Amino acid sequence: MTTSPPPDGKLVYRLLTGKDDNAFCARVSEALEQGYQLYGSPAATFNGEHVVVAQAVVWGSS
Repeated sequence: MTTSPPPDGKLVYRLLTGKDDNAFCARVSEALEQGYQLYGSPAATFNGEHVVVAQAVVWGSS
Protein backbone atom coordinates (compact mmCIF):
# COMPACT_ATOMS: atom_id res chain seq x y z
CA MET A 1 0.00 0.00 0.00
CA THR A 2 1.28 3.45 -0.89
CA THR A 3 1.64 5.56 2.25
CA SER A 4 3.07 8.75 0.78
CA PRO A 5 0.69 11.53 -0.23
CA PRO A 6 -0.30 11.93 -3.87
CA PRO A 7 2.03 14.08 -6.01
CA ASP A 8 1.62 17.81 -6.59
CA GLY A 9 -1.03 18.24 -3.88
CA LYS A 10 -3.53 16.11 -5.82
CA LEU A 11 -6.40 14.41 -4.02
CA VAL A 12 -6.51 10.75 -2.99
CA TYR A 13 -9.64 10.26 -5.14
CA ARG A 14 -9.90 11.75 -8.61
CA LEU A 15 -12.51 11.47 -11.34
CA LEU A 16 -10.87 11.99 -14.70
CA THR A 17 -13.25 13.06 -17.45
CA GLY A 18 -12.98 14.19 -21.02
CA LYS A 19 -13.46 13.48 -24.68
CA ASP A 20 -12.63 9.86 -25.52
CA ASP A 21 -9.34 10.48 -27.31
CA ASN A 22 -5.60 9.93 -26.97
CA ALA A 23 -5.26 12.90 -24.61
CA PHE A 24 -7.73 11.35 -22.16
CA CYS A 25 -5.95 7.99 -22.35
CA ALA A 26 -2.65 9.77 -21.70
CA ARG A 27 -4.11 11.45 -18.58
CA VAL A 28 -5.27 8.10 -17.21
CA SER A 29 -1.91 6.51 -18.05
CA GLU A 30 -0.07 9.35 -16.32
CA ALA A 31 -2.17 8.90 -13.17
CA LEU A 32 -1.37 5.16 -13.18
CA GLU A 33 2.35 5.88 -13.61
CA GLN A 34 2.21 8.27 -10.63
CA GLY A 35 0.82 5.51 -8.37
CA TYR A 36 -2.95 5.87 -8.75
CA GLN A 37 -5.06 2.77 -9.35
CA LEU A 38 -8.25 2.41 -11.33
CA TYR A 39 -11.37 2.51 -9.17
CA GLY A 40 -14.46 0.93 -10.67
CA SER A 41 -15.44 0.72 -14.28
CA PRO A 42 -15.18 3.57 -16.76
CA ALA A 43 -18.35 5.37 -17.83
CA ALA A 44 -19.16 6.76 -21.26
CA THR A 45 -21.86 8.95 -22.76
CA PHE A 46 -22.45 10.77 -26.03
CA ASN A 47 -23.02 14.52 -25.86
CA GLY A 48 -24.26 14.92 -29.42
CA GLU A 49 -20.77 15.67 -30.73
CA HIS A 50 -18.41 13.10 -29.30
CA VAL A 51 -18.09 10.38 -26.67
CA VAL A 52 -17.27 11.68 -23.19
CA VAL A 53 -15.66 9.26 -20.74
CA ALA A 54 -14.97 9.18 -17.01
CA GLN A 55 -12.62 7.02 -14.96
CA ALA A 56 -12.15 7.20 -11.21
CA VAL A 57 -8.68 6.63 -9.76
CA VAL A 58 -7.53 6.34 -6.15
CA TRP A 59 -4.10 6.85 -4.65
CA GLY A 60 -2.26 3.68 -3.70
CA SER A 61 -3.72 0.23 -3.36
CA SER A 62 -6.44 -1.08 -1.11
